[in-house]
Amino acid sequence: MDSKSIGELIKAVRKKQGFTQVEAAGYLNVGIRFLSELENGKPTVQLGKVLQVLEGLGYKTLLVPKSKRKVINYVKKHLNDE
Repeated sequence: MDSKSIGELIKAVRKKQGFTQVEAAGYLNVGIRFLSELENGKPTVQLGKVLQVLEGLGYKTLLVPKSKRKVINYVKKHLNDE
């Protein structure tokens, strides 16, 4: 997943939850500029804040080595079931 994909996901989730950028930034305790840059896929945003935003929007971050293809395929398959 790249920075653009993460930004698109965050923007979609924010909108689905009914937050404007201003409201979400306040709720997530980040600046409006940061949230805007994150949603637009800026690759140099601070990782700690990205993780803070994801957690605040109800996401858990999971890192899986590419070598664990069975695990990755299992997770992808079951994410589609929800």
